[in-house]
Amino acid sequence: MLYSLIKLLRPHQYIKNGFVFLGVVFAHEWGEPGTVLAATLAFLAFCAIASAVYVLNDIVDVEADRQHPTKRDRPIASGAISVPTAWAIFATAAVIALVLAAMVSTWVIALILTYLVLNVAYSWSLKHIVILDVFSIAAGFMLRILAGTLGLGIEPSQWLLLCGLMLTLFLGFAKRRAELADDTIERRGNADRPRRVLDDYSLSLLDQFTSISAACTVLAYGLYTVSAETMALHGTDGLIYTLPFVIYGIFRYLFLLHARGGGNDTSRDLVTDPHLLATVAVWLGVTIAVLA
Repeated sequence: MLYSLIKLLRPHQYIKNGFVFLGVVFAHEWGEPGTVLAATLAFLAFCAIASAVYVLNDIVDVEADRQHPTKRDRPIASGAISVPTAWAIFATAAVIALVLAAMVSTWVIALILTYLVLNVAYSWSLKHIVILDVFSIAAGFMLRILAGTLGLGIEPSQWLLLCGLMLTLFLGFAKRRAELADDTIERRGNADRPRRVLDDYSLSLLDQFTSISAACTVLAYGLYTVSAETMALHGTDGLIYTLPFVIYGIFRYLFLLHARGGGNDTSRDLVTDPHLLATVAVWLGVTIAVLA
């Protein structure tokens, strides 16, 4: 039961909530214990609400998951956790998220609720609408960034929001490409695809979307590092030296997507690929060293 619960809550996905800490890093607030504590509570709130959303998705998709060759092993689809029990877990996780958010600010409460509403809409409708499905995923990451800025009383940088948007669109379209290219899906054909929206995509179209969003991510971050506003805010022109790590990370992810069957699970790709893990760690270390 414990293993099934952990599998249902997907704690390995919590790494995505690290977007909450971007505001702390780029606002030079990592030395303020109160701000770091508030950011940590906001992070935990998003972990709880993310788990609630995963449970909700599995409840909604239970019949489709039972027909899928791998997703049928999920706790609800396999019967390891009953649907009524899953609803109770969903409610508990949602309440925990709101309690943690209330310990930070009303902004974080509002953003947590918005995230929940967005994902309910995604589960019931938005995930079936081509392109809008990926923008909905990106919107969830933007809410995390806002929780780590507005939610903590930090003015959100337009550059930070732009870079976050383009990066999450890139990851979202890469995920759709990985799903479409999956051998199992290809063999089963369009009629039995677990995601109906895949019928509206093609590999060539998704290759264009990932290429455009990847280029825009690099361009946006590069312009951010050399903008007069950024140099005036941080008192340094050294952020440009972090750009190579961003470029390498994007290229490495594209390599994993096209050559190693990656892209289906961004969090798992990050923690299992030593190149990506080292790139993120070095980028963060160099960024903090430059801004300090």
